[in-house]
Amino acid sequence: MMVIVNALLPVLMVIACGTIVARLGIITGDQWRGVEKIAYFVLFPAIIIHTVARTDFSTLPAFAMAATLLGSILITATIALVLRPVLERRFKVNGPRFTSVFQGAVRWNTFIGLALADEIMGPQGVALLAVAIVAMIPVLNITCVIVLSRYAHGSSPSPAKIATDLIRNPFIWSTALGLFLNITGFPLPEFAMTTLKILGSAALPIGIVCVGAGLNLAALRRPGPALASSAILKLAVMPLVAFSLSSLAGLQGAAYLVVMIAMSVPAASGSYLLARQMGGDANLMAEILTFETVLAGVTMPLVLLIAT
Repeated sequence: MMVIVNALLPVLMVIACGTIVARLGIITGDQWRGVEKIAYFVLFPAIIIHTVARTDFSTLPAFAMAATLLGSILITATIALVLRPVLERRFKVNGPRFTSVFQGAVRWNTFIGLALADEIMGPQGVALLAVAIVAMIPVLNITCVIVLSRYAHGSSPSPAKIATDLIRNPFIWSTALGLFLNITGFPLPEFAMTTLKILGSAALPIGIVCVGAGLNLAALRRPGPALASSAILKLAVMPLVAFSLSSLAGLQGAAYLVVMIAMSVPAASGSYLLARQMGGDANLMAEILTFETVLAGVTMPLVLLIAT
């Protein structure tokens, strides 16, 4: 349990740093937009390329893990979409706000997952987490881009608009590039891989600082239906679905534990950056991320205790 707490507390502290920096006016306005774009288009892709390119997937139960992870995502996403009319009718959750609810319900914090897998299982855990990255990131980003294209702007997107948003999404092209390097064995020079590693190491702190900068702490004292529904779907429903599907798929040992880690972490900080880029409710997204991260300090130990 202390491993999980020790992995989550630093994230909360960095969020707090971002809030303090914003409140003091050390970085303001357009300067924050520039920092967000660096994290979104450079730093996050670097760590994805580096991790995916270096993992030997042939020795891992990739198919069973991928099927369990994707099934959990799709079931939870379906539940969220079914609930959308209810949230809109009863609680006035409009399109942009729903996109944040949706992202908070289905996306996962890769960096917390990596930290936990490494702390608990070492290199084996990191390798297994790479399976989750390859399986989940493209599907999650395609799904979230489509939902944002549809509901953030209030009209059905054209196929060209969806295609453009997907092509521009750095999480998708970086995963594709990492897979290309992995499958082809294309020999990148060691200095290039080291460069990716250095850039990737900056992704977590800068991305989380941006979350803290956009945070409205007062809203956490009166969590509404949008905040609560997103957290319930992410931290309760998704782990329950993953537990059921893991049993059906026959997952055991380290692979099973990594699946439960991936499905019980809070939503990704990249959700905030995507909301900013595509017109979602970024303030609500920041609140959901912080609320889920705090709450995950309680729910994740329970999920992993039950799982093991």
